[in-house]
Amino acid sequence: MVYVSRLEHFNAAHKLHNPNWSLAKNKEVFGPCANTNWHGHNYELIVTVKGKPDPDTGFVIDLKKLSTLIREHIIKKVDHKNLNMDVAFMEGKLASTENLVMEFWNILNPLIPRISGAQLHSLKLYETPRNFVEYFGE
Repeated sequence: MVYVSRLEHFNAAHKLHNPNWSLAKNKEVFGPCANTNWHGHNYELIVTVKGKPDPDTGFVIDLKKLSTLIREHIIKKVDHKNLNMDVAFMEGKLASTENLVMEFWNILNPLIPRISGAQLHSLKLYETPRNFVEYFGE
């Protein structure tokens, strides 16, 4: 099995806020991430697929096609957006990095096999250079 990864970048704003809690409780739990006027991040998304190299190309997946797929179905929808207000697939969800990466998985997982014999292996989403989540599906 060979693992191939593609790195993509986007910028987005959000705030962590549980509507069932008071402002004081939100600030206690989420700290500055509950800022009423939002805050932003320069996100880095690493998409890793796995498979066997195609005997004709030597590729597990054509990285240009993978990049186009990620940009079309993910980046275009979140880049320079407010994750709480502008992104349909985040509607009604807390805009945490954990929830965001799971939604990305739900979008990409059925699409990857359409462009290759590869399977989605993992997503790693950096919110900051020191804070990231990794998701391998259910």
